Amino acid sequence: MRYAVNSEEMKKIDDYTIRTAGIPALELMERAAMEVVRVMKKRIDQPDRILAVCGAGNNGGDGVAAGRLLYLQGYHVAILFIGEENKASDSMKLQLEMAKRIGIPMENRDRLPEYNIIIDALFGVGLSRPVSGEYEEIIKRINQGRHYVYSVDLPSGISADNGQVMKLAVKADETVTFGHNKLGLVLYPGAEYAGKLTVADIGFPQAATDQVEPGVRYYEPVDLERLPGRRRDGHKGSFGKVLIIAGSKGMGGAAYLSGKAAYRTGAGLVKLMTSEANRLILQTLLPEALFSSYDGEGADSEERQHKLLRELEWASAVVVGPGLGLTATAKELVETVINKATVPVIIDADAINLLAGMLDHNQEAGIRDRWRKLASLLKENTILTPHLLELARLMGVSVAEISNNLVDTANQCSYNNKLIYAIKDARTFVVQEMKRYLNVSGNNGMATGGSGDVLTGIIAALMAQGMVEYEAACLGVYIHGLAGDAAAREKGVYSLMASDIIDSLGDVLKKASGALEGTL
Repeated sequence: MRYAVNSEEMKKIDDYTIRTAGIPALELMERAAMEVVRVMKKRIDQPDRILAVCGAGNNGGDGVAAGRLLYLQGYHVAILFIGEENKASDSMKLQLEMAKRIGIPMENRDRLPEYNIIIDALFGVGLSRPVSGEYEEIIKRINQGRHYVYSVDLPSGISADNGQVMKLAVKADETVTFGHNKLGLVLYPGAEYAGKLTVADIGFPQAATDQVEPGVRYYEPVDLERLPGRRRDGHKGSFGKVLIIAGSKGMGGAAYLSGKAAYRTGAGLVKLMTSEANRLILQTLLPEALFSSYDGEGADSEERQHKLLRELEWASAVVVGPGLGLTATAKELVETVINKATVPVIIDADAINLLAGMLDHNQEAGIRDRWRKLASLLKENTILTPHLLELARLMGVSVAEISNNLVDTANQCSYNNKLIYAIKDARTFVVQEMKRYLNVSGNNGMATGGSGDVLTGIIAALMAQGMVEYEAACLGVYIHGLAGDAAAREKGVYSLMASDIIDSLGDVLKKASGALEGTL
């Protein structure tokens, strides 16, 4: 597990390293420059013409230092300084002085097109206002040119806090960032502007990170070891029972996808509670699943209630909502689940839209009032898996307000309640109280019908096997993305379908061999 830090957290880590641990700022700058050079030398060649475009801050100092190291190794390097030298940071002034003393040319902006390699070191994590003036002009020139661009720490013009473009930003081919990944490099559009990303270790002590306690984490392949173990003497009842309440009449696809994904993720038993009209197709497509209907012949509200209560008693984990529709019957099913279920619950798709309707009786209520109302309706640790439109309905705001402020939205969702939100977007956030997980697996081929249904099945299977709800949501999102990546490698992003994600789950989970070996 790794951290994705914001600008304030990174500044605190840097400050602790320098002031408390006693590592000089200039030494950190040299280490950063060495990492930039290490990455660059995988691609550049002696004939290349390299221009370090540097601002007045310490990010500019990193760029000058990288240029100096390359110059001393025989590369053709020049420096283009943007800003006022008398206002430069102390470390930047030292770097410029060293560069001048060894004879590195100081270039003017008009000759930028003569260079095929650019080191972008205008701004670091401290950028807090829109790019303007001469900085805006030089970024335009960089983006218009035919250069291969290496950005130092962040592409200049990208916010380290949320990945937003601060009016204009450098479009890098590669970015080398230091110590920890940055939120602005994980979230879009920053992730796209960064190009190929390298997170380089330059010697920040672990104590600095521990002192700051960064708020956002993400998983790596080693985190697949978090999967629940499989007992060698286990049976189908040992690995959990997933109840999936999904699918209105003629809309059984969501139930099928969730059910099959739950089985592929290790659930012992899966029961699909859906419309009787879906029986034949679902029993044909997924014969492994148990079947139950909520609208069989002669079924009335009271009978439906009794039947659902029996199914809830049977289950180890419950999914409600995929393809369920917005009918009175669907609302009744959702209300029964949220009032009567005593096992972990995932609320997805139409169930979220029905919940939004329950909050809409007071259109003047603020967002926090809506969250308090929602928290009063749902039990602690209930998982909600909204995409941005569904979340906008819950919050009573526009999608644009959410997508432009995803970090703030995640914080608002978890304010003063113990619900779990898996906010589905190009980068999915899982939040509960002060815990933040930001997913980095997955690809744009997964933006296809049914992908979310697969996710709910994966998370439900993990919960049914005993994982704590928040951990199941985080790991489920990560596994879902890994399976999507595996499917994209085989099918391509254009042809990827939700069923391909399910088919790739086996390949992903085999990599967690240690967790899957089980115990005696």
